[in-house]
Amino acid sequence: MSSFTIAAIIFACIFGAALLAMRLRSVLPEHHLSTDTKDTVKLAMGLVATMAALVLGLLVASAKGAYDTQKDAVVQMAGKIAFLDRMLAHYGPDAAQARAMLKHAVEGAIARIWPRNKSEEAQLAPNAASGDALYESIQNLAPQTDSQRLIKSQALAIAFDVGQMRWLLFERAGSSISAPLLVIVVFWLAILFFSFGLFGASNSTALAALLVAALSVSGALFLILELDHPFGGMVRISSQPVRNVLEHLAR
Repeated sequence: MSSFTIAAIIFACIFGAALLAMRLRSVLPEHHLSTDTKDTVKLAMGLVATMAALVLGLLVASAKGAYDTQKDAVVQMAGKIAFLDRMLAHYGPDAAQARAMLKHAVEGAIARIWPRNKSEEAQLAPNAASGDALYESIQNLAPQTDSQRLIKSQALAIAFDVGQMRWLLFERAGSSISAPLLVIVVFWLAILFFSFGLFGASNSTALAALLVAALSVSGALFLILELDHPFGGMVRISSQPVRNVLEHLAR
C-alpha cells in the first residue's frame, strides 16, 4: 500500500471522526454537553494530545534517522567507489579489466536502485555475481612491484568495504516504523478530532478549520511514511552522488 493511500485513509479516519461527532451532538442529551463535561473532556484530551505529540515526534525521529543513514551510506559508497577506481588506475594497464567491471557494476546498481520508470520499485538486492567477479578480478592481479602490491591490498580492502555497504543498504531497506504504533497514533488523533467536533462550533468556519487541521496531520504522517521508504516515492534519496562518480570511472 502506497504512502499516499495510507495518508488518505488516515485523513478519512480523523476528519470522519469530527464529522461523526458533529452529527452525534444533535442527539445527545443537554447535560452531556454541559460546561463541567467540556472541562473534563478538555483535561482528558490534553493528555491524549500530549501522548500523540510525543509519539509523532518519535516517528519523525525514527523515519528521519533511517533516511539520513541510508543517504549517508550512498554518499560514502560513492566516495569509496571513486577512490577504488583511482587506485586501480594507479596500478597500471593490467587493472583495466577490473576498472571496466567496476563501471559496469555501478551502472547496473543505478539502473536497479533508481529505475528510469519511477512507478517501478527500487531493487536494492545487490548483484552478487557482478560483485564477486569484480573482487576476483582484483584478486587475480599479479603485482610486479611493491607499489602495485600495496595498491592491490588497498583495492581489495576498499572493494570489501563497498560490498559490505551495498549489503547493508539492502538489509536496512525495511520499515523503521512500527505498524501498531502508527495505528495507535491515528486512534489518538481520531479521538482528539472527535472531541473537537463534539464540543466545537458547527459552522462552516469551524468545519474548514478542522478540515485544514486533518489535512495537516495527514500530510505530516505522509511525509513520515515517505521518509521511511528512502528509495521510492516523492522524498527519495538522490542518485546524483553515484552518477557523478560514474562519469569519472574507467577514464
